[in-house]
Amino acid sequence: MEHKKDLTMKKVAEIAGVSTATVSRTLTYPEKVSIFTRRKVEEAVVTVGYYPHTLCRNVNHHESHNILVIVPDISDPFFADIIQGIKKTAVDHAYLVIIVDCAQQIQQEQTFIDLIVTKQIDGMLLLGSNLPFNIGKEQQRNFPPMIMVNEFVPELELSTVHIDNLSAAFQTVDYLHSQLDHHRIACIAAQECIPLSCYRLQGYIQALHRNSITIRNEYIVRADRSYEAGAKAFATLMTLPHSPTAIFCYNDIMAIGAIWQAKKLGLQIPQDVSLVGFDNLELSQYCDPPLTTVAQPCYQIGQKAMLLLLEQLSGQRMKTGSYLLDYELIIRKSTSRPRC
Repeated sequence: MEHKKDLTMKKVAEIAGVSTATVSRTLTYPEKVSIFTRRKVEEAVVTVGYYPHTLCRNVNHHESHNILVIVPDISDPFFADIIQGIKKTAVDHAYLVIIVDCAQQIQQEQTFIDLIVTKQIDGMLLLGSNLPFNIGKEQQRNFPPMIMVNEFVPELELSTVHIDNLSAAFQTVDYLHSQLDHHRIACIAAQECIPLSCYRLQGYIQALHRNSITIRNEYIVRADRSYEAGAKAFATLMTLPHSPTAIFCYNDIMAIGAIWQAKKLGLQIPQDVSLVGFDNLELSQYCDPPLTTVAQPCYQIGQKAMLLLLEQLSGQRMKTGSYLLDYELIIRKSTSRPRC
């Protein structure tokens, strides 16, 4: 008869799509498997709630040396470099990183609580603005240390590492007007529930106000953060009687989708319309034309967040607040002066 432990490992292997031997090797010698395999196994471990003795070796001392990283959408390439910064810093300090996709938060809520209650994680890094469980402020104080990464939500009262998204958006839109002389500037924004979208949209609005450009509601289109949504939003803007000559996009993915849609409509970028993205994904320099965008120091954001968490874990008292890192507007060939 198989032990419960063996059955649970089989379940982890089944969910991860690997063998039980690979599960064992990943948990015992994570450096000997690929990052892709390790990520799949770690996610399956959290889903199943399987924690062998090797992962809980310090539980009696209330130290698991596990860090839980909660990602809003693991398929979003923006998070890749942030996670690398986190993982490299964690490994350097003998910590294991468990990555969980917050898209499954409803199904995994109890798993998160179990991890916390049984002290199987020492701290958490939140790469989005939403906690994957419902807790009040009083309960939050009893949780392991938490750092917010890339987002800024004052009401959560967490330390956070990010760039000044409002200023970055302001500078970008101001560049389109002051340097390139665009007056009809639109914005493809993300959903209202995303704090970053609010800051970037506010930067767009403030830049138009500063340059005495009228805010036109039809020039602001909200969409989800996908290639398809960017393409659809671009098509919507181009059907307006006075279509924009420049578009500021919430992220590079939406901007690249817009470039694809422009070609489909027979429009030239930037001759017919200039496009600007945000994040400086690796793909942004290889699309046609290369994309003007805001570069974030993603690896450094992850590294700094992990170092802050380590400071808290070492018992250092820290004030909550924002730790701002620098950004840079990268000018490429997707922007130019309007034709007329």
